[in-house]
Amino acid sequence: MAHNWGPHYIVPSTTLRHFSGRVLLRETYDEDLLRRELNALGVVGEPVGVNNPWFYRKKGEESWIKIGESSDKKKDFAVSWDTAKLSNGPYQILGFMNVRVVGVGEEITIGRQNIVDVVVENE
Repeated sequence: MAHNWGPHYIVPSTTLRHFSGRVLLRETYDEDLLRRELNALGVVGEPVGVNNPWFYRKKGEESWIKIGESSDKKKDFAVSWDTAKLSNGPYQILGFMNVRVVGVGEEITIGRQNIVDVVVENE
């Protein structure tokens, strides 16, 4: 059984998916659900580091372009994205959160993705 520990995209409002200019992308995750999934997978260890790279692509395209990355949990892994040079239209944002887990004699990395549809509307 999978536990959806994240990443969870933070949006101030469900209607705020239309971007213009510089926007702040943020995500969070649920540590309790992460620990449950690690337990279900038989992974013994302590989560010691979280990193969240961000990517975007025009909807319908295959390749992702990196926006930036953050490991700052206190700021919800925030990364600034300047959409001013993009053409208007539908895009997708990918947050790929990965967590390093250190156990006795081993270290693994577990990851999850979150893809969100947005619309860029520059003037």
